[in-house]
Amino acid sequence: MEPSKDISRLIEIMAALRHPETGCPWDIVQSFETIKPYTIEEAYEVSDAIERGDMDDLCDELGDLLLQVVFHARMAEEAGEFSFGDVVNAITAKMIRRHPHVFARSAADTPDAVKIQWDEIKQAEKRERAERRSRRGITEDFNSGFLGSVQRSFPALTEALKLQERAAKVGFDWSAPEPILDKIEEEIGELRVALKEGDQAKVSDELGDLIFAVVNIGRHVKADPEQAVRGTNTKFRRRFSHIEHVLEAEGETLKDATLERMEEIWQAAKAIERAVTSGAE
Repeated sequence: MEPSKDISRLIEIMAALRHPETGCPWDIVQSFETIKPYTIEEAYEVSDAIERGDMDDLCDELGDLLLQVVFHARMAEEAGEFSFGDVVNAITAKMIRRHPHVFARSAADTPDAVKIQWDEIKQAEKRERAERRSRRGITEDFNSGFLGSVQRSFPALTEALKLQERAAKVGFDWSAPEPILDKIEEEIGELRVALKEGDQAKVSDELGDLIFAVVNIGRHVKADPEQAVRGTNTKFRRRFSHIEHVLEAEGETLKDATLERMEEIWQAAKAIERAVTSGAE
């Protein structure tokens, strides 16, 4: 099979990978749930390529993201739900429907008029979506109610922050940071109990509660949790890289080094950062 610029070739490749007898053993056993993390990861990698201004990487990462769409569509087709063609038809129909001022006769000829028209169309789409969900027996709808405007598609930390901000608008909020710190300590205690009991589902649940509370303290002290964690990630990368370089200079490897030795170098990296920061000030 040769590569091609035609989308049909990618669809054929995915079908071949998922073939129950001659396909790839890894691809065959995947499901929507197991592939979901890769889909999210690829979207982030597209974002990273854009931020870095790397067009070569962007082309490559967009291909990886497209593969995820084809993968999900293939699994849906196997389940008798929909095909890749249905996905394309759905989005093209939506874009045509939402832009009647471009693809049909419409009086919307100003940005404000287009926005009003867009909102009206989206409301009609929501009603149609509700009807489809009802026919499938789906009753829970996170898009309704006071918190419905907070998208579940946000990264978890961002969703938590926006849920808290939304709830705070009607007074469902802590009055100061200190009680939240008490709540965090309470959640840590509950996590300790769950760990002791060895109940993995409970551990996961309590960990989520703890992180949610930590997001809340970030909101109260005006420190965006997503950006705070990104800063910590950068700091961790820098310090771990220092460990790696020091060990390499000493003729050691990460695998051979003891935890104590790595911690020693880590603390040295922290001291260097403090000295640099103090010098800059």
